[in-house]
Order: sequence, then structure tokens, then C-alpha cells
Amino acid sequence: MTSKLLGMCAALSFGLAAGSAPALAGATLDAVKARGFLNCAASQGTVGFGAPDEKGYWRGLDVETCRAVAVAVFNDKDKVEFVPLSGQQRVPALQTGEIDILPRTFTWTLRRDANGLNFTTPNYYEFTGFMMPKALGVTKVEEMEGASVCVQTGSTTEVVANDVSKEHNLGLTPVVFENSSALSQAFFSGRCDALITDAAALASLRATKAENADDYVIFPATKFMDALTPAVRHGDDQWLDIVNWSIQALIAGEQLGITQANVADMEKSEDPRVKRFLGVEPGNGAAIGLDEKFAANIIAKLGNYGEMFDRNLGKDSPLKLERGANRLFSNGGLMFPLAFQ
Repeated sequence: MTSKLLGMCAALSFGLAAGSAPALAGATLDAVKARGFLNCAASQGTVGFGAPDEKGYWRGLDVETCRAVAVAVFNDKDKVEFVPLSGQQRVPALQTGEIDILPRTFTWTLRRDANGLNFTTPNYYEFTGFMMPKALGVTKVEEMEGASVCVQTGSTTEVVANDVSKEHNLGLTPVVFENSSALSQAFFSGRCDALITDAAALASLRATKAENADDYVIFPATKFMDALTPAVRHGDDQWLDIVNWSIQALIAGEQLGITQANVADMEKSEDPRVKRFLGVEPGNGAAIGLDEKFAANIIAKLGNYGEMFDRNLGKDSPLKLERGANRLFSNGGLMFPLAFQ
């Protein structure tokens, strides 16, 4: 089956019937270059992952993941248009060609992978969590019997809420909303007892939407970790490689000790791994249709993964989240850079 037919089947599997045509295999890079910018999916306002600041400039971990790809292609982190999408809108938007990358706190699942999407490298590992008012006295899932739960339709958390309810015989009542804004408004106005989504997103909502963040408690819904992973359409291996290795550059840069501050000096390094990574020794960039300096350019414009994490979610952000599973593997985490050679 051709990649074009695969793309059409994938669209049908998600109930798509209209919209602009998806890019043909191998054509995404050409289309992006001809357009002059990337189209990237964004959340509808999750501080830390994707939200415009007071000046309208988009910031967040997912936002900077797209900016890294823009640097790889254009050597310009601002050659990106961000398209705010709900949970239901995001997959059709990718499949129909409205966006080029879907990094919007998107969980890598088997059915998504099998139905028209290719996942790249996880940019965040996270568990699904519940947030509840402390006044209810609930601090763990087993104590949630009969609770109503605000949940966003089209998300994996719908499935998690149902699974948790059955597993612990809780009789949870889902209260479903289409977008994250309506979801948080409903929860903080008391329409439901609990809110379920990714734990970091809960922390973001608590820090930015609650009148008093200390009035709310967050706890894990399950013991299982999810891999939040940017996705692209099936059928374009070159574009998959470009997005994948742009994210890998952020992780590998941290592993190699290359930062936004020292990247220029590191080009003088005699370490062959550093020379290959920075494009001093050519071959990597040309192999995927990019400038030989694409990884060096990403670090120069955005820093490495650790710097990006600290700026958006960690110690230098309002959220102050611990890196936890998002540490490098060498520090006990799950972030594992692949070989640039």
C-alpha cells in the first residue's frame, strides 16, 4: 500500500472527511521551506508546556520542541506558527496537513501509533494524576468513591479515569469537556469533585488558575508512567527523522555538557563525539537533509534539554517541578540520547 493510501486510511479511521490534503511522502520539508515556517500544534493554554505570555509570545516545553525543529530547518526559532487545538482537534489537524508537528502533551499509545501517526522521541515522561480540593479530605485514589471527575474528551485520561473506577470499584462519574479551558473553569467553580489529566498539567493549572494553590492536592491516578511524545504523519520518513533528531539534539547536548553559553567554545573541542554532534566533522546534517550545524544551532538558540526544562517547568519557572523521570539516564532518569554518528 502506498504511503498516500496509508494516510487516507488513517484519516478515515479517525472519521475525517474534509479538510486540506495531507502532505505526500517526503514532501513535508519542502512544503515547510516553501511556506517559510512550521505549523505546530499548541495547547489552549497550559503554562509550562504551551501558552502565550503577556506579550503574546508562545512559551513552554512543547512550544520550544517545535522551535528546535524550526532552528534545524531555518536556523530561526521564531519560524513557527502555533495553532491552539483541543484534544479532539489535534489528531485530525495533523492528518489533514493543517499542522506539521503535534507535540501537545500527547501520549504515545498503540492505537494512535497504528492509525496514521508516527511518534518521535518523548519530550516528557509523566503519570496521570487527580487534583481535588483539600477540604474533601481525599489524598489517594482508593478514597474517591462516588466522586465526579472533570475530564477532557479525546484524551487518554478518559480511559484512565474509567479504568481506575473499575479497578477500585469507585463509581466515578465523568463530567466531560472538549477543551482544557472549559475543563479547568468547571473544576475550579465546583462542578466536579476532581480533575484528571497529566500531573504536570495539573500543577500548571493549580499554579495559574487557583485562587489559592494550597487549597488543592494532586496525587497519582495510576502507577504507570506515560511518554508524552511529539508526533508526525505517517508516510514521510525524512520529516520523522528531522523532528526525531532535533529532539535528540536537545538531549544529547545535555549529555555532552554543551550549553547555550559554551556551544561556541565547544566547537574547538578535540572530543570526536562533540565534533560530530556540532557538525565540525560533517555527515550528520547532510544525512537527513539539514545544515551540518543543525544540532549546534539548536543549542545556540535554545540551550539543551536541561536548560529548556528548567526554564519552562523546573527551578527557573513558576512551576518549580522536579525533573524526576525526565533526568538523563546517567542521573537515574529516562532521557536517553542516541548516537550522533
